Amino acid sequence: MDNKKGMNLFFAFIAIILGWTLFKHIDFKNFTLKDPYLDILYFIAFTVSVFLIIKDKKKRTGE
Repeated sequence: MDNKKGMNLFFAFIAIILGWTLFKHIDFKNFTLKDPYLDILYFIAFTVSVFLIIKDKKKRTGE
């Protein structure tokens, strides 16, 4: 069996794009969001993708 020791690039790509978009939507002077409802959805998708990356990484290392 071939044991791959890489990261799932699909979820990494999603996490990078959503993280960058959330960073651009935050107004650091007032600590507000550009579009709060859409940014909450982005944050949920971002956390799910990071969770799946970590879960996949743990599964591949055998823990």
